[in-house]
Amino acid sequence: MKMILGIDEVGKGPLGGPVSVCVVACEYKIYRKLKNSKYLPVVGKDSKKLKPEERNKFDKILKSFSKEGKIFYAVTHIGNKTIDSQGIVFAIKKAMSSSLKKLGFDAKNCRVLLDGNLKAPDEFLDQQTIIKGDEKEKIIAWASILAKVSRDKLMCQLSKKFPVYGFDSHKGYGTKGHRSLIELHGISELHRRTFCRNLKISIG
Repeated sequence: MKMILGIDEVGKGPLGGPVSVCVVACEYKIYRKLKNSKYLPVVGKDSKKLKPEERNKFDKILKSFSKEGKIFYAVTHIGNKTIDSQGIVFAIKKAMSSSLKKLGFDAKNCRVLLDGNLKAPDEFLDQQTIIKGDEKEKIIAWASILAKVSRDKLMCQLSKKFPVYGFDSHKGYGTKGHRSLIELHGISELHRRTFCRNLKISIG
């Protein structure tokens, strides 16, 4: 059974929170049909360019396809402490490997499509990295949507633990408002210290 896999990450650049990687897998013959589904987004927009309500709608549709066995997916979040101690590249690779292991498909039977400059583990010999892949290949776009919605929900949950920072609004990204709150309150346990070094605050 030949599978096609789409992989994308979300949360590489924020000042706080995890980085998240989603892997979506689908049988080739099913993927050819789903690519033309009128219920899913057309190619041309990555998840960050979709409105939240659009992302949530597509997220629910993709999850319904998963329940029906049409697609398989796994999302892994790697936290800020690992990012600080091992680096963002290590964290992304760890998240990707974890998601691939959760799905458990034989690498020899998989064609892997990845966004940006991502690279799958070496055992996946049939892999292709596509610049702006989430705007060119639907299965990568699906991975982007599932990763983005999953991470956003997690950041909203974490915001309750750190209410003064507004993580439910900016999701950890370095907006002007977020930077101002960090300068006012200092960094929290959720912030990436290595990403906050240039801010006018005491890192400790």
